[in-house]
Amino acid sequence: MRYYSVIVPVYNRPQEVLELLESLCLQTFKNFEVLIVEDGSDQPCKEITQQFEDRLKIRYFFKPNSGQGFSRNYGFERAEGDYFVVFDSDCLIPEKYFETVEAFLDQHQLDVFGGPDKAHASFTPLQKAISYSMTSPFTTGGIRGNKKHVGVFHPRSFNMGISKEVFEKTGGYLITRMGEDIEFSLRTIQHGFKSGLIPDAFVYHKRRTSLKQFFKQLHFFGRARVNIRRFFPKELKAVHTLPAVFVLGLVFWAVSYLLHPWLFFTGAGLLSLFVVGIFLHSLLQSSSFKVALLSVAAAFTQLIAYGMGMLTEAFRKVDQPLSQK
Repeated sequence: MRYYSVIVPVYNRPQEVLELLESLCLQTFKNFEVLIVEDGSDQPCKEITQQFEDRLKIRYFFKPNSGQGFSRNYGFERAEGDYFVVFDSDCLIPEKYFETVEAFLDQHQLDVFGGPDKAHASFTPLQKAISYSMTSPFTTGGIRGNKKHVGVFHPRSFNMGISKEVFEKTGGYLITRMGEDIEFSLRTIQHGFKSGLIPDAFVYHKRRTSLKQFFKQLHFFGRARVNIRRFFPKELKAVHTLPAVFVLGLVFWAVSYLLHPWLFFTGAGLLSLFVVGIFLHSLLQSSSFKVALLSVAAAFTQLIAYGMGMLTEAFRKVDQPLSQK
C-alpha cells in the first residue's frame, strides 16, 4: 500500500482550506498525510489546520511569499510519501479519490499522473458555467482531462501526482508562476518518466467566483502558454493559438462593415451559431437555463482573455528576464 503526501500551497484562502480539509477527512483510503504550505499570507489558515489534527495527519508550514511553484517544492522537500499529490486550495476531493488512484496504480505503472476537474452540485451557477467553459468542446476542444486526450498526458497542478523519484531527479519546479506546471510536466516526461491520465481521479474545482476574476486568471494562462517557449519552443503549437485567432477574428468582424456589409453580416451569423451551440450544449449538460446563459458569457470571457494574454506575451522578447508576476 502506497503512502501519499498531499501538498497544498495557499495564499490568503483560509475558507477554501477549511472546505478542502473537510473533504479529505471523508476519504475512504486513509494512508496519506497533508502538508499545508502558507505562502506568506496576510490571512493565515494555521488555526483552521489545527482543527483537523485529530482527524488528519497534517503539518502546517509558513514561509515568505515565493509563488505556488516554489511553495510546492518546499512541501516536496518535507514530504514523506511514496507519491506527492498536489491540489489547489480551491478544490474539493471526492471521497474515493485516493482509493481510485491506488487501484489504478496497482494496474498501471505511472511516475506522473493527473485527473480531470468537475463542477460540484453545491457550486454557484457561475462556477458551474466556468467549469463548463474550461472543459467545453467549443473552447478547449473537449479533450481537457478526459480519455480523448491526444498524445502524452501533461498533468496540471490543480490535480497532479508525482513519485518521490520524480522530485529527486528533476528538482521540482524551475519557475514559480507563468506556466510552472506546464514546464514541470514537460520536463518530467523529458526525463523519461511515464505520465498518464487517471480518468476517474477527478476533483471538484471551484475556480473563480466572478467573470472579472476569471478574465484575469485566463489572461495570465494565455501569457503562460506563450512563456513556455522559453523552455520548450516546439510546445507552442498551432492549436494553442486558436484563442488568439478568435480575438483577432472579433476585431476584424467589428470593422468588417467598413469593408463590406456582407462580411459583417456573415460574421454575425457565424458568431450566432457559435453562441447557440454553446448555449444548447451547456443546457443539455446542466439542465439549467441560467447556467447555459452564463456559459456563453464564460466561454467568451475565456477565449478573449486567453487570446489577449497570448498576444500580450507574444510581443515580449524571448530573451527578456522571465516574468514572475
